[in-house]
This record gives sequence, structure tokens and C-alpha cells, in this order.
Amino acid sequence: MSGEAIEYKSGTHQVNIYTTVLEISVNKWITCAWGGTMDKYAVMHFKWKFDWDKLKNQGIDKFTGHITVSNSFNTMKIDVKLTEHNLVFIAQFECHNNYNNMFAPSDQNDTILVVDGQKLHVNKTVSKLVKFDVRAYINFLPKTRLNMCFQFLSYHSEYFRALFSSKGQVNEIPIDGVFFEDFALLLSTFYPNPVFPTDKTVETLLEMASCFEVSSVINIIEYHLMNNSRISSEKMLWMADKYVMPKLLEMCIRELNTLEKAKKLKQSDEYENLSDGTKAKVLDRIMDFI
Repeated sequence: MSGEAIEYKSGTHQVNIYTTVLEISVNKWITCAWGGTMDKYAVMHFKWKFDWDKLKNQGIDKFTGHITVSNSFNTMKIDVKLTEHNLVFIAQFECHNNYNNMFAPSDQNDTILVVDGQKLHVNKTVSKLVKFDVRAYINFLPKTRLNMCFQFLSYHSEYFRALFSSKGQVNEIPIDGVFFEDFALLLSTFYPNPVFPTDKTVETLLEMASCFEVSSVINIIEYHLMNNSRISSEKMLWMADKYVMPKLLEMCIRELNTLEKAKKLKQSDEYENLSDGTKAKVLDRIMDFI
């Protein structure tokens, strides 16, 4: 049996913060139980545990090979050396988007946006709906099922609506003053298959959504910050103020319920950048518990 290849391809599984064991397989007397979870930063944490007692009894003392993990955007290869002292393998897998594939030419696209010297093939019409279940994103509220509908660029944004109207039938439209990765990140949140914000991307998304007047993206980010974020309350308050997220602003001020929290906010860098109106709301809140 020495040198004989053992191959196994698992099924496709959805990973969220509640998943544990995804699959248990037996192949050539080797049992492998593997599972994974996804954290709030869209990083998947996988674990593979092997049991090969039957083969060890036949004199096999090690296996070498690799495990390949992939999703729609990325592929990761993990080298594995299996011995009696090394039966568990752990890996992290980040869900990066391949924007070149996401915005590649297709018969559904009718416009090319040229950003930072690179081309994004998009659809400017409002005729097609993209539906998704928010549970595919949050997975943190399993009893909540919300359906949201997104239409394409000219529906989402006054900026794009005016831009496409002014350009008429021009096929290539330059977008100046932004980086390709930042602009593609903005588009990917609603077109063509929604990719949702993480704590690592919210600031860039907020800046881009504000610049290009995409209110739907700001609403999605507000939900993320209110329910799934680990960003500090001081920074969250500043973002709620700057990018006009009223529900988040109300939550941040409501949670400002001790003098210690008030002092921490006053000493933060974010406090000086708050608007006068928000500072007044903070003061009113402090007066409630003095």
C-alpha cells in the first residue's frame, strides 16, 4: 500500500458561525471529520481530524498529501503530513473577491466603467432584479428571514443615473479619482451577486457609498455595525454621525450610559470630529444619568 494515492472530494457546504462538523468521510480505512465556522470578519476557520487506527495496525506510519479548499473567489492548498502525533489540521480561509471575474464581459452587460486604468463590465439598466436572503449574510439571526431586492446601478445611485443619462450610448465611461479595488468593492455589495461588508471594509465602503450616492450600501453597513461589528463604540458613533446612519447613532448614544463611557468618548480622537448636533445629543444623554 506504500505510495498508493488516496483521493476524496467532499460535497459543497455553507459555512456560518453556527456550523461545526460539516462532513464525516471514510476512504481506504481512513476516517476524516471536518468542519468549519465563519467569524464576523468573513474569515473561515476549518479543522480536519483524522482517524487511521486500522492502517496503523498494518504497519503504515505516515501519510503525506494536501487538502484543497475553494469557494467562488479563492482557492487554498494545505500541505498535510499525517502521523500518530499529528492527527488534526487547522487552517484559516479568507473570502477574497476576484473582481476581474466578477466584472468580466458577458451578454448581460451593456456598459464599461474604466477605473484606475482597469475595466469593469456592468449593466446600467433597471430592468433586472437581484434577490437575496439576508440570512446568507448575517447567519447571526437564524429566526429572522428578510428578503431584499436590489436593482442595478442606475437604480441604486443618483450619481450613476445622472452619469448614464448624460453619456447616452457611450460604451466606455471613465470614473476618475478612485482606486479600482475600492470602486469594485462598492459595486460588489449589490452587483451582480451581493458580497457583504466586514469590519475591515466598512470605512472604505462608507466613503465610496457617500461619494457615489449609494444609500442602499450605507443601509447594509448600518445593519452590520448595529448587529455584527466589533468596532469600538467611539468610532462607531463617529461613523454614524459622518455618514448619516440615524439608527446606529441612536443606539450608540443610548449605550452611552455611564460617566466612564462618557469620559472615554471625550478623550477619543473621534470626539473632536463629531458634528455640533451629535455633541449636543451626547451632552443631553450624559445629563440623563448625572
